Amino acid sequence: MTRTLLARAARPLRPLRRLRTAVVGAARRGRALPAGLAVVAALLTASSGWLGVHLYERHETERRHQDILAAARQSALNFTSLDYRHYDRDSKNVLNGATGDFEKQFSAQTAELTKLVAANKSVSEGQVLDAGIAKADERTARVLLVADSKVTNTAAPEGTARNYRLQIDLVLEDGRWLTSNVEFIG
Repeated sequence: MTRTLLARAARPLRPLRRLRTAVVGAARRGRALPAGLAVVAALLTASSGWLGVHLYERHETERRHQDILAAARQSALNFTSLDYRHYDRDSKNVLNGATGDFEKQFSAQTAELTKLVAANKSVSEGQVLDAGIAKADERTARVLLVADSKVTNTAAPEGTARNYRLQIDLVLEDGRWLTSNVEFIG
């Protein structure tokens, strides 16, 4: 039983033993330096390849995270910046970055919101204060945002400050990150 365990433990060492045997054999034949250089070159090539792939994947992840945050920030800005004088344009901006249930819900409410915003002469000027990715993969993401806006309307002509804590879910469609859900949290 002990021999079996030792034999299993030695299996990963077999390639190293073969390499050692080859290097020792080359040294005996007077070719130690070229054989050693070949081994070092092979190890450097393998290490460089691994490092290159690792750096590329890291770069792609960072680029994807930047794209996700930019899309989420723009979506939150579009959602918190609405003006009754340009509501058609503003609502189209929201819908342009929307998909799925969020797009359906916002589209269904657009006519009613247009009347409400016009009747109250509402203007909301939003700004995103901070954003962070809660989770993300190659196709989906969840971003948490903090946004503020100043809202003026007939009831508050001086303006009222509003604070938003948003959770925005995004999906990648045709190379664009689109908002699939918006939730007010906190």
